[in-house]
Parts: sequence; C-alpha cells; structure tokens
Amino acid sequence: MSAHLADTGKLLLRVLVAGLMLFHGVDKLMHGPGEVIGILRSHGLPEFLAYGTYLGELVAPVLILAGAWTRLAALAYFFSVGFATLLVHGSDFLHLKPTGAWAAELWVFYIASPLVIALLGPGRYALRRADFPMD
Repeated sequence: MSAHLADTGKLLLRVLVAGLMLFHGVDKLMHGPGEVIGILRSHGLPEFLAYGTYLGELVAPVLILAGAWTRLAALAYFFSVGFATLLVHGSDFLHLKPTGAWAAELWVFYIASPLVIALLGPGRYALRRADFPMD
C-alpha cells in the first residue's frame, strides 16, 4: 500500500509543479518571448537564449506531467527556471518582504521542486519510467 501512496505523491508533485509552470509556458507561446529578450539584453546576454524558455516552461513541464523522461525534463526545468530567476529576481534572495517573509520563497519553490522530481523520478503513474532517453 505505501508504494502506491508514494507513487500517488510523485504524481501529485509532478502535476502541481509542472502544471503551475505551464501557465508561464502558455503565456510565452501566446505572446512570445519579447519580455525575456529585453531582460537578457539588459544583462548583456544573447537574445537567442530567450527561446530556451520554451524548453523550460513548456516542453519540460509537458514531459513531467506525462511522466516521459521525467528526470531529464525536470533537470532542464530546474536549470531554466534557476537561470531566469537569478536574472529577474536575484535581489529577492537578499531581503525580506514587509511582512517578514523571505522575498525569494516562491522562487525557491520553483527552483527546488523540479530538483526534487529529478531525484524521485516519475513513479508508477508515468508514460515512460526510464531515467534518461538512452535507457
């Protein structure tokens, strides 16, 4: 019974994390990466990196939801959102909100959660339970 509960927990974690990120990906799909291009430009980085948001915010979450190459997709999500967060919200890691909460707590959730998924794997409820595409 506990194995089924663990697999259900992994599925719920995948749905929660990937589902929330899909809102960002769908927004990029509908409106393009223009805002991201501007942020990259302001940091002196190449604009083509903005198209990586499609991988991290759309492709990786869909794979995570489906349970296909979950660990690899979660790592792609982790690096993509970590990079974006540091560019846009890097200063949040150094201060608190007026309520006393850590200003970076949401960003830590978005960065740490896919890492947890990569470590746990997809569980039983997945289309493809292999760790990486070559397995």
